[in-house]
This record gives sequence, structure tokens and C-alpha cells, in this order.
Amino acid sequence: MSPIIFAVEPFGGSVRDHNPNLPLVFWDDAAVTRGDGVFETLLLRDGRICNLDRHVSRFLASAKLLDLPEPNIDGWLKATIMAAEKWRSHTTDDASCVWMYTRGRETTGIPSAWLTIRPLSPTALHQRAHGVAVMTSPRGYHIDPPETTEAVPWLVVGAKTLNYAANMAALRWARAHGFDDVIYTNGDIVLEGATSTVITVRGKKIRTPTAGGDILPGTTQAALFEYATEQKWRCKEKQLVLDDLFRADSVWLVSSVRIAARVTRINDQELPAPANEAEIRELIEAALTSNLTNHP
Repeated sequence: MSPIIFAVEPFGGSVRDHNPNLPLVFWDDAAVTRGDGVFETLLLRDGRICNLDRHVSRFLASAKLLDLPEPNIDGWLKATIMAAEKWRSHTTDDASCVWMYTRGRETTGIPSAWLTIRPLSPTALHQRAHGVAVMTSPRGYHIDPPETTEAVPWLVVGAKTLNYAANMAALRWARAHGFDDVIYTNGDIVLEGATSTVITVRGKKIRTPTAGGDILPGTTQAALFEYATEQKWRCKEKQLVLDDLFRADSVWLVSSVRIAARVTRINDQELPAPANEAEIRELIEAALTSNLTNHP
């Protein structure tokens, strides 16, 4: 199925169903020349949007951190609903919806904005079902929040930016060496996956590294913690070290589209499947499906 693309007027107004076979981005757009912009990836399930409020909040925060004009959320929601309805007219399969918002053309200074809806990749579906082998790796830099705010305030902390080249390079390296994914570390401290949040499960406790600094707040993790707490699980953000991963009953990478991939191996150490694997999957799925939106 061809991608569904809607162009969004950045300051309000119309949205446009764009032909995916025609050009959309100009040669001097900051997304192309500098990777300057933000994005947000949402899951469509049965043609409905999962976890919308958290994605909107992070999208607005990312735009603010990059000093982009505040997105006209009504326009984004209108375009998303129209695109989701078009998708649902063809299929009710899960889909990935990506909002893209750039600083725009150098020659105009007007931001560019569009969204796409596409089927989930076979790789994402396979990893949902069968899990992932991960390698640990230093990210190559470290962001300390006090330092960022006082000494280097231009470093963007907590924004989901288009500048993902390093993350993609890390994933290519991992796959070339027999792994599916990467968990970033700072020394022995666990940070996050290349495109996901790390969580551990031990008994009825769910833990994740504290967001901020090196760690982007995760929308799926936030939905899980809210829902799981209601189901009497004990959820907490805290600093995790590598030994915490090996001592856990299970380790998961959670994200909007892949949802949950159990970590089956870390470096050269296999992680056996826990007895409650199905229960954990159902818990994470339920956390997202409890946050479905039909309309703005």
C-alpha cells in the first residue's frame, strides 16, 4: 500500500492530501540541509490514534526547545484524523504515523510540516513477536542537565529532533555484528535504546532509567507506568546499571510503533524468557489501547 501523506499549513489553514509520487520538500529545506526540525511517531491501531495527548505534549515541547514556531495543533489533528480515516478505508492493520516539522526553506523562513502514514515494517512486527538481541555501547557524548542549562544552553535536551544519523549508524553497526538493536550506556549506567525506552521487570516491579539529560522521555513508557500502576504494579524511574538488566526477570525496549520487544540477549549473554512474558506483553498493549483517540 502506498504511503498516505498530508501537507499541513504550519500557521493554520488548510491541510492537503499529497500525492506520494510527487515532490514535497524543497532543496533548501532545513530538514535536508541540516537535519533541523522535530518529529513525532504515533501508532494507529484499528484506524485510531494511540497515546495522542502524550505525543502532542512532547511535540510541542520539542518545537519549543528548537525555537520553532509553536505548532498549530488543531491543524495537525485535523490532518491526522483525515489521514487515519483514509488509511482505515483500506485496512485496519497497525500503521505508523509520523509528524514532521522543520525550520523550512532558507529562502522563505517558513516552516515545513507534513505527516505520513505507512504500514509497519516486517522487521518491527518480527521484533514485536520474537524479541531483540542488543549490544551495549557508549553514545559517544554525555549530557548533564545542570551543565546543559548553565554552560551550554544551546544543547537540545528532551527534544525529538530529525538529527538521527548517529542513532541510525549505531543500528547499522549493531546489525552488521549480529545484533538487532543498541542500548546506550554511560560507563555502567543504562541510558536508552537507539529508538526506544528501556524497562526492566522483576516480580511486580517495573523500572526505567530516569528521563532527562541523556534520556528522552518515552510516551509508551509513560502510558505503561500510568496503566500498570492502576493494575497494582510498582513502577518507578531510577538510575539503572547493567547488573540491573541481568538481575531482572525480563528486559524490554518499548516504543510507539514496535510497542514492546523483549530483550533476548545482551552482548554475549542470553536472557531466558520469563514465565510471565505473555502477561507483560498484554500489560503494555493494554496501556496503549486504553489511550485510543477517535477524533480531536
